[in-house]
Amino acid sequence: MKPAAASASFSGPFALGVLSASDQASFPGLVIPGGRVLNLRTALGEPSLTTRGILERWDEMLPRLHELAADKTADWNPLEGLRVHAPVEPRQVFQSGANYRQHVIDLEVAHRSPDDPRTVEEARAEIAAVMDRRAAEDLPYVFIGLPSAITGPFDDVALPDWAEQPDWELELAAVIAEPAYRVTVEEALEYVAGYTIANDLTDRATVFRRDMKAIGTDWLRCKNAPGFTPLGPWIVPAGSIADPGDLRVTLKLNGETMQDESTKDMLFGIARLVAYISRTARLLPGDLVLTGSPAGNGMHWGRLLRDGDVMEGSITGLGVQRTRCVAEETS
Repeated sequence: MKPAAASASFSGPFALGVLSASDQASFPGLVIPGGRVLNLRTALGEPSLTTRGILERWDEMLPRLHELAADKTADWNPLEGLRVHAPVEPRQVFQSGANYRQHVIDLEVAHRSPDDPRTVEEARAEIAAVMDRRAAEDLPYVFIGLPSAITGPFDDVALPDWAEQPDWELELAAVIAEPAYRVTVEEALEYVAGYTIANDLTDRATVFRRDMKAIGTDWLRCKNAPGFTPLGPWIVPAGSIADPGDLRVTLKLNGETMQDESTKDMLFGIARLVAYISRTARLLPGDLVLTGSPAGNGMHWGRLLRDGDVMEGSITGLGVQRTRCVAEETS
């Protein structure tokens, strides 16, 4: 087990996490700056309380959480030495693909036909115009992920022996509060409780089916191995994030910056994603909406994940997650 960082770093007066002491059951915790945590099961007198249970009563719970965060007499404990788990167990995970303008442009330019007569600059300008039209007129591209792929923000990530090209994709994730079905863009953010960090690992070699190309992408195979979605460390309430459309998404690999982009580059913002998903599916408390990953993936750098690599992912105001890649032992 890996301990949390000694201090909590996030925007606002508090965040939610799931923590545990050595060999003890995990609990939903209220984390405040300075690295202190309050066991919410004890503080609220609800021995079976979970993060999802808090989100299901978000309108009722949020004022109470603010009161507890300001209570200096509460039974606060040090965060240091506790294990930090994924901050929520969602029932549904919705993932957005091709949602960062610069990322898509880079991919399209890199995969031009060898006989393309355009210069790089001409190709980039044309593709940029297509992306701008897509953002204005088209729909997001969303698919489904498995909750079983989620792991903690400081846990090791097992790289399966079948994954030939494992890659990173750091993303902003919105956490749903109350059920949302057929909501408008204008009201969509009212259904978001807060935000957290997700790293949506992908095996590039299995994105497309080799045996049945007409079927297209195989998201089950390439994205849903156990532990392929490190999540957290915290859920930061939406009210503590001034503008989720202007946060810095940064991933470092072994200390070297690979991704570093603002969420301003998203083609479809959080409100449009939530509204679009809700046209078809009923979003439930604790569900995740992953918003896509910016430019700077391993395929761009020609450097994919391998045994011993350490990924450090941060998003403005949401803290930092740190995971080590470990080659999965074959049986």
